[in-house]
Amino acid sequence: MVVISKVYTRTGDGGRTRLSDMSETSKTDPRVDAYGDVDEANSVIGVVLATGGLPDDVERVLAFLQNELFDLGADLSTPLVAAPAHPPLRVVQACVDRLEHWCDELGEVLPTLRSFVLPGGSPAAAHLHVARTVVRRAERRAWEAAAAHGTEPTDDGSPGGVNPVALTYLNRLSDLLFVLTRRVNGPDGEVLWVPGSDRATAAPQD
Repeated sequence: MVVISKVYTRTGDGGRTRLSDMSETSKTDPRVDAYGDVDEANSVIGVVLATGGLPDDVERVLAFLQNELFDLGADLSTPLVAAPAHPPLRVVQACVDRLEHWCDELGEVLPTLRSFVLPGGSPAAAHLHVARTVVRRAERRAWEAAAAHGTEPTDDGSPGGVNPVALTYLNRLSDLLFVLTRRVNGPDGEVLWVPGSDRATAAPQD
């Protein structure tokens, strides 16, 4: 059970913070960056939901993802240890499988792309593009954490590794957010990249 009785604690004023297992680390630890980026992505999804007017299936998926992103943040902030006193909250393969199912289900009715999609369209879709890029950043930060701490549990008191399933989850989540932008915009709302200097759109005039 989570109880928040006071917003500020002053415990992080010296540049240190505690992970979910209560171990102490620097605020510059890449795993802190990773779960901070997950929190940022969740906040952007909150903006998307606040815009309203979303297809019902998209709204249901995003509401589910907001809760699961808290699970993901808890996972990234809990180093792997061989024999934890209490089973920590982790994303598992079934979570990744669900993202892949949604990618397939929501994407099967979308037309095949013949170019890259420019970020934009409706306000909700534009913010989903922002969420997608923040998740990509979170994935890079999580891999930095894995490079620093590994992906294996420890039993000697040293900082444990990063859950490899969480790394996969971030990759699939960015894919799903891209599918959701296309679902929200619809074929008529997508703007495709036109490469090269002979673009179909006219250049702005001075």
